[in-house]
Amino acid sequence: MDTAATPILRPGLQRWLALDTSASALSVAVGAAGVAEPLAWHEGEGGAQASATLLPSIMALLQRVGWRLAELDGIVFGHGPGSFTGLRTACAVVQGLAAGARPGGVPVLPLGTLLAVAEAARARHAPAAVQLTVHAALDARMDEVYVARYAWDAALGWRELDGPHLRRPEDLPQECGALHAGNVAGVYGERLPPAWRTEAGGATLPCARALLRLAAAGVAAGRCVGAHGAQPLYVRDKVALTVDEQVALRASRVAS
Repeated sequence: MDTAATPILRPGLQRWLALDTSASALSVAVGAAGVAEPLAWHEGEGGAQASATLLPSIMALLQRVGWRLAELDGIVFGHGPGSFTGLRTACAVVQGLAAGARPGGVPVLPLGTLLAVAEAARARHAPAAVQLTVHAALDARMDEVYVARYAWDAALGWRELDGPHLRRPEDLPQECGALHAGNVAGVYGERLPPAWRTEAGGATLPCARALLRLAAAGVAAGRCVGAHGAQPLYVRDKVALTVDEQVALRASRVAS
């Protein structure tokens, strides 16, 4: 039997670790799942630095609140899409912590990074909204963007309308009355449709605080898995453009 994909009985909600290294920032938080604010949180430089600083950041936060790894009810993390290196770093750390914390392991909850962007945007810009639509986008490099669309209902929580997929910056959807959130405005600027050029007042990245708020719903939906279920979500398997593709891309930008 494939234990990596086998759901786990619902864990408790009081002691959770949340982390994300999928974008340009490292984000860690500890607290109860589903609450508005964590007990403690930390954000730092992501990218290549995350592989060296993620584990020390986690241990420092746990020490600050007086928790041991073995006492955790669960670990929630952003499993993608995002930076290949960042996703692999997060998965490796989560697998190691969850498997080694105690006999039987700690339950793991993989959640989408674009959903985390949507939740972060909601909390930042429309915390009292009864209903809300959010288009979330993250730079995928190679002249592409990861994008998804979500609907928020205060009574029911989040619902995925369009799952994570790739688009060119010029082709991002825009919708009157919706929030458009992510980190693409600073990368693609005037190439974007107008609704994306301000991104709801500034860049919004996936963060551990948003993941922690989302964790209770994920637990209730039965999405927790074992340590080896901490796997990345790759919307695109290709890491970089070939030399010929880079030349063609530069030429198309000049022509436009």
